[in-house]
Amino acid sequence: MKVIYIEKAQWASGLEKAGDSFRLWGPVRRGQFYAFEELAGGQVPALDFRNTRLSAKGLVYPQSEKMFEYTLDPGQPDHDLLKEAQKDYSPRAVLGIRPCDADAFELVARNFDTPEYQDPYWLRAREAVTLVGLACAAPCSTCFCTSAGSGPFSTKGLDILLVDSGGNFLAQVATPKGEAFAQAAGWRQPADDAAAAEIDRQRQVAEARIDSHVATERLRQQDTLTLHAAPFWDDVAFACINCGTCTYLCPTCWCFDIQDETHGRQGVRLRNWDSCMFPLFTLHGSGHNPRGQKVQRVRQRFMHKLKYYVDKYENGIQCVGCGRCVRHCPVNIDIRKVCELMNSYTLAGDSCAVVS
Repeated sequence: MKVIYIEKAQWASGLEKAGDSFRLWGPVRRGQFYAFEELAGGQVPALDFRNTRLSAKGLVYPQSEKMFEYTLDPGQPDHDLLKEAQKDYSPRAVLGIRPCDADAFELVARNFDTPEYQDPYWLRAREAVTLVGLACAAPCSTCFCTSAGSGPFSTKGLDILLVDSGGNFLAQVATPKGEAFAQAAGWRQPADDAAAAEIDRQRQVAEARIDSHVATERLRQQDTLTLHAAPFWDDVAFACINCGTCTYLCPTCWCFDIQDETHGRQGVRLRNWDSCMFPLFTLHGSGHNPRGQKVQRVRQRFMHKLKYYVDKYENGIQCVGCGRCVRHCPVNIDIRKVCELMNSYTLAGDSCAVVS
């Protein structure tokens, strides 16, 4: 993998050059949190953060997205017809995204880009984005990315990975899109032979700092109906208030709802993020709700991420271990503990037991 040397003194000028060809997005401090926002001319991303509260998924998959426009005015030639809303798919670059969040795009693609169905909105937006990641040298105490198949220096899903090396960045260029961005920024200086060793040294140090590990090796062999009927779900769901914080913060949650909004005779069709934790999520037009109870919704969230996904794809879990849901859950529900319960659950005769 090609490694480029970038002097921090040239960082801002390089981004200014790249801004001629790309719209630039990066973390900006807002109070005690950081959020991905479009950068103004001359503005540089704030890279002194551990992770943003919201992931960068909203830059490809917006919280609210206009799909179609329509008019009900019979005096208009296109009345009562849906017309695709205009969108901006010009090249953009996301600077400073963490490896776990970039890896999430690869995982989410299994929902939006399949042999049977390709979501045109997600695909066009994803193709327009170049992901310039920032290696995670100081993971949070709630991070468990190495248990989820990712890692603080992973390049999965990234076009470039930046590694902070004091007065400079060592940039691993992983894709042609990354090469194009580096060229636009004027980053051409090849790193010396010691760069790869320095990156590997930092990677080992960062991975050693992750002290949160989750076992997942038995999830695949667990019987689905047995896990579904396990007695621990009532305890897991007891404190949940169905706020949806975990799903909105999660970089791998993809549920959405589609609604028409009409004002006067003009209207739009929108796609909005939704959550399996909301009571209305599965409400049928008949009034029946197959997951009308809180415990059913909590169980669905964890079974989907840690069992149904595992059974369908046979490759990892629907989680990248970013730890956001652990840090921000207002009632301290911890996906790591739930995963341990599911992974170690067994039936002992007619009684239920958890293997320690």
